Amino acid sequence: MMRGRVDSQGEVFHTFHIDDVVPAGHPLRSIKQRADGILKSMSHKFGHAYGRTGRPSIPPEQLIKALLLQSLYSIRSEIQLCEQLGYNLLFRWFLDLSPSASVWTPEVFSMNRKRFDDHGFVRDFFQRVVGEAMLEGLVSGDHFSVDGTLIQSFASMKSLRPLNSKDEKVSDGSDDGDPGNPTVNFRDQKRSNATHRSIVDPNARLARKGSGKPAVLSHSGHVLMENRNGICLDVDVDQADGHAERRAAKRMLNRVWRNHKLEPSTLGTDKGYVDGAFLKEIEDRGITPHVPIGDATIRAQDEKGAARRRARRRMRTRGYQISQRVRKRIEEVIGWCKQIGGLARARFIARWKIAQQAESTAAAYNLLRMARLRPVA
Repeated sequence: MMRGRVDSQGEVFHTFHIDDVVPAGHPLRSIKQRADGILKSMSHKFGHAYGRTGRPSIPPEQLIKALLLQSLYSIRSEIQLCEQLGYNLLFRWFLDLSPSASVWTPEVFSMNRKRFDDHGFVRDFFQRVVGEAMLEGLVSGDHFSVDGTLIQSFASMKSLRPLNSKDEKVSDGSDDGDPGNPTVNFRDQKRSNATHRSIVDPNARLARKGSGKPAVLSHSGHVLMENRNGICLDVDVDQADGHAERRAAKRMLNRVWRNHKLEPSTLGTDKGYVDGAFLKEIEDRGITPHVPIGDATIRAQDEKGAARRRARRRMRTRGYQISQRVRKRIEEVIGWCKQIGGLARARFIARWKIAQQAESTAAAYNLLRMARLRPVA
């Protein structure tokens, strides 16, 4: 056999259809088909948010699908996303960009982020993805699970200052004044949420997920999941203050009822939801909470104590055992959103921006889950 030679000159023009490059069974095909259908139904909403005159903007449909790509392919920044759009034919096909079309700059995302929040584009897209899953019979309204996690703040621990501090930058008051990576000495200082705040992210709070783990500047993220197929029904971002899990759970249940008319018969949780007032409120809605209660004696004789005793008796039932076993799937949702989707550490400062990131990540997770459960030809 004769040795082949590399043609270093190359061709000037290439004739091919970009759709032929994408494998027939690629999951992005199902994701694209569903996303395009949902975005088409949002066209009237996009029209109300933009003027009729002036220079044409980047289509919001392309920006939302670009956010999906960022989560699906663990792209760490919008700068890197725009770079990959320049040479990745798969990404261009997904966004309906021709191979010769110019790619926008990362500033496009910054300029449109507030508009998207004001008009609720990303939240509406996520809700419509859930609605599509319901239409395809992938959502059960019988049994839900809820859980929370910590989203590490974009700010570093070096940004912590006492509440009465006059510092405005991290390098202010540092030992060496290095503006890039200043040295900040906290020796013999006790830092807490009562005495310190981050000058970079004032909404972040010191929090730890468990005993023996370090406290880091964080926000509190929350997920509501249906148990049959592990579809994420809602997401929420709140302050990491130890009470956010119960607050967010009630908000998410209310939104799912308001948007989709879904009210579960059971709600599986972990030990972070053992508060008697929360259990009583959930029971008053006709929902049976499946919550692990410890062995400590319940001394309260009011309605809160009664709700906790009922929850403890419920732990002996078969329904509770099934609910707790299936509830572990929500850890898979959270794990994917944090490790693959990039939510382990926030890319933004304001909480509304983090919530927007969480919504686009959860939408990407649901679309991928739906593509695996029911591929579209």
